[in-house]
Amino acid sequence: MSKLDGMTENQSENQPELTDEQIEFLNSLFDYAREGQVVALTSAIDQGIPVDLTNHNGDTFLILAAYREQPIIVKALLERQADVNLLNNRGQSALTCAVFMQNEDIARQLLDAGADPDLGPQSARATISAMGLDHMGDFLAAYEADQSARSGEQK
Repeated sequence: MSKLDGMTENQSENQPELTDEQIEFLNSLFDYAREGQVVALTSAIDQGIPVDLTNHNGDTFLILAAYREQPIIVKALLERQADVNLLNNRGQSALTCAVFMQNEDIARQLLDAGADPDLGPQSARATISAMGLDHMGDFLAAYEADQSARSGEQK
């Protein structure tokens, strides 16, 4: 995982200090994830920007895309092997964000990619309970039942 933490402050001795232009460029990538600019973001990733780069809040592109309900970005990031189980500084995963936003499409994409609904202090399941998101609780229970039935069929 690569981190854009504090950007120019607290640089380790092994990391060169970033220029204002570099910081602006990296910040624009996080905006691309929020705004659904799939071509711009994936082009940068395909040219070497780490898919799991984090900003000063520990948010990855995937977390921001899930929170801002950008299913095309989520799909593109998953195709590039984004880690679905990274947590931001608040202990939230991309799945937590999708559940909070009550977006079943994105939640399903993340679960299909291996997202853990119990991961982190603000897990998806904890968010369902704390926020009274009964609909998402039903969604998650149905998803897990379907997965259990599928794994039973494969045996």
